[in-house]
Amino acid sequence: MTDQPGTPELPEPGGAPEERLPARRPPERMAVERFSSPPPVKATAGLTAARSASIVRQSGAARWVGFLTLIFVSLFIVGYWFYELGAPLGFSTPRLAKEAQQQQVTDVERGYNLFEANCARCHGPGGLGPNEPDAATKAYIGPQLNDQTKLFTHLSEAYLRNVLTVGGRYVCGNPTSAMPVWSDKGNPPGPLNYRQIDELIAFLRAPNDKEYEVRDASTNEPIIDPNTGKVKTFKGWRDPNYKPAPGATPYPDCYLNALTGGGAGSSGAPTASIDPNAPTVTVTAPVGAATAGFQSTTLEAKADTALTLVFDNQDNQAPHNVVIEDASKTVVPMGDTAFFTGPAKKSYAVPALKAGTYTFLCQVHPSTMKGTLEVK
Repeated sequence: MTDQPGTPELPEPGGAPEERLPARRPPERMAVERFSSPPPVKATAGLTAARSASIVRQSGAARWVGFLTLIFVSLFIVGYWFYELGAPLGFSTPRLAKEAQQQQVTDVERGYNLFEANCARCHGPGGLGPNEPDAATKAYIGPQLNDQTKLFTHLSEAYLRNVLTVGGRYVCGNPTSAMPVWSDKGNPPGPLNYRQIDELIAFLRAPNDKEYEVRDASTNEPIIDPNTGKVKTFKGWRDPNYKPAPGATPYPDCYLNALTGGGAGSSGAPTASIDPNAPTVTVTAPVGAATAGFQSTTLEAKADTALTLVFDNQDNQAPHNVVIEDASKTVVPMGDTAFFTGPAKKSYAVPALKAGTYTFLCQVHPSTMKGTLEVK
C-alpha cells in the first residue's frame, strides 16, 4: 500500500496501543497572588516592621542604659579614689590614714589596761613612781616615767622595747634590777606577746592633747563612771609641744643620775673630811631594802653637834643612797651622796643640826626606804 500524505497511520492489528501525551492546557492568569498576606505582617529581611521598630526602640534604650552605667561607674571610681587617697586640698582624710589613727587609739586604750594591770604596782597608776600622791602607803619602787624631760628623748620607742624585752639589766646596767622581763621573746620569756608590747609602748608614748576611753579589758566596752554616769576617760602623758630649754643638760642615760638633791651627777659635792671624834649614827639597808626598807626607821642624834652618818648598804640587788631632809624637804649638805650597790659602806660628815625632826631616805626608793631622825 502506497502511503498517501495526510493519512494517519493506523496501528496494525494486534500491535501495542499508541501512547498519547496529556493534553496541554493553555496558561491561566490568576486573579490574586498565591502566597499573599496583609501589609502589616509582611517580612523584610526576615523581620516584620513591628519587630524592627521594637528592636530600634530597644537599641536606643540599651544605649541610654550603657551611657548611664558608664556615668555611674566613672563617678564610683572617682569617689572611691577620693575615699582611698583623700580629696584634694585636704578636704578629706585618706582611708588608710583614718584606719591608722583608729588603730592607734585602740592600741593606747589597750595599753592603758596593760599598764594598770602590770606596771602600776611599781611605777604608780599615774606613772609618777615615788611622787604618786599615795606613795607613802603604796610603796612604789619603780622610777617615775611620767616626766616630760624623760619622755622627750630617754623613753623612746626603741628604749622601751629593749627594757621590756631584756628587763632591768638594760636600765643603768644593773643585772640585779627588780624590773622583770615582760616580752615573751625575752630570756626567760615574759607574759606579754608582741601585740601587747606594742600596745603598752603606744600608751607610754601617747600625747596628752588627746582623750581616750577606759574600756573593760575582757569585753572592750567603755566603762561608765557611777558617780557621773559618763564614760571614764584618760589622757596620755607626753606633751607633743614640749622642747627642752636651749642649753639644757640632756637627760642622763641612767635615771638615777637625774634625781635631784643628791646622787651621782646631781650634787657633785665632795665628801667632807670625817671627824673621828664625832658621834656616829648608822643607817643600814639590808638585802631587799627596795621593798623592805631600812633596817631601823628611827634614829636619834644630839642637837647642835656635828655627827658622822655611816651608811651600811648590804643590798646587792639595787643601788641606794641616803640623805637627810629637814621639815621643808631641803637636803642637808653632807658631801657626795652618790648611789651605790652593796655590800659596801660610806661615811658622811653631817653638820650640826638644830633640834627637831628630820627625815632620812633613799632617793632611789623614797617611798619604802625612809625613816625619822630625832635631833634633841
